Amino acid sequence: MQTPVFWNEHGIAARLLNPASVLFGAVGRWRWRWTNPVSANIPVLCVGNLVAGGAGKTPVALSLASRLRASGYATHFLSRGYGGAVRGPHRVDNDCDGPANVGDEALLLAAVSPTWVARNRVAGARAAALAGAEVIVMDDGFQNPSLLKDLSVVVIDGAYGFGNQRLIPAGPLRESVVDGLARADAVVILGADQVGVREQIPKHLLVLTGQIVAGPERLKLVGRRAVAFAGIGRPEKFFNMLEDLGCELVDRHIFPDHQLYREHELLLLADKAHRLSAILVTTAKDAVRVSKAFRGLIEVLTVTVSWDDENALDTMLCNLSH
Repeated sequence: MQTPVFWNEHGIAARLLNPASVLFGAVGRWRWRWTNPVSANIPVLCVGNLVAGGAGKTPVALSLASRLRASGYATHFLSRGYGGAVRGPHRVDNDCDGPANVGDEALLLAAVSPTWVARNRVAGARAAALAGAEVIVMDDGFQNPSLLKDLSVVVIDGAYGFGNQRLIPAGPLRESVVDGLARADAVVILGADQVGVREQIPKHLLVLTGQIVAGPERLKLVGRRAVAFAGIGRPEKFFNMLEDLGCELVDRHIFPDHQLYREHELLLLADKAHRLSAILVTTAKDAVRVSKAFRGLIEVLTVTVSWDDENALDTMLCNLSH
């Protein structure tokens, strides 16, 4: 979901919604207290975050899974399939599945490694294990108590941190910072820590740092005029990246997170780009929600994680697999 502006403020909207946040937090704590997690009998690495939307967990999950695969482990993804209708367990097939049934994130994951969509995470993990998975990487699910995690990694945007530090709906937090970090084994801070994130992290936790960097498509965007569109948690991060690459943004359009793009919307965007003598550009997550007939008209900018200490990262993953 896109983050409301007041989630980074302590204004009247946040104060009015605070009673609902108290109830939200109580329900979450109740779930953890009364749920006994079940083991998948193979290592489970959970990549999650404490805030709703836009922290960078999917690029981190993709990066960690790629390193596990490079080390020889049969690595499968497990996702809820947010935005899709399939309840699962269902193994994603990029040739047959679309965002309407498995969600956009699952399609991104499946392009790298076998991916399972399951509302019931335990059933999804068991299906993956039966299909030959040696390690499971959960993209999200940190707040889901049903499946036992062997390693939980919390991803934090260094520029945003925890917003106004309030729980949903008064703020962006899915649970309190204290409760969440108490269950974490490691923290990933993406980008420069501009809001004092490190000060809130317990000293015993492993802290990894890195940056979200543009993929090879960036070379085609330098100096180009562009109409950019995005329906992600924090679209301004994408727009800023394009400008940092030297792309001249002549127009930008923000859509709801996870929205399936309709033909008339894409036609309007393509027409505007043509009239402005510009290219049309979006994110990889948005591109999977564009019909195949239109994808050839759009430049897609992928992103990856550049790690500051790869040795510490590989040591963490080695401990998981053993």
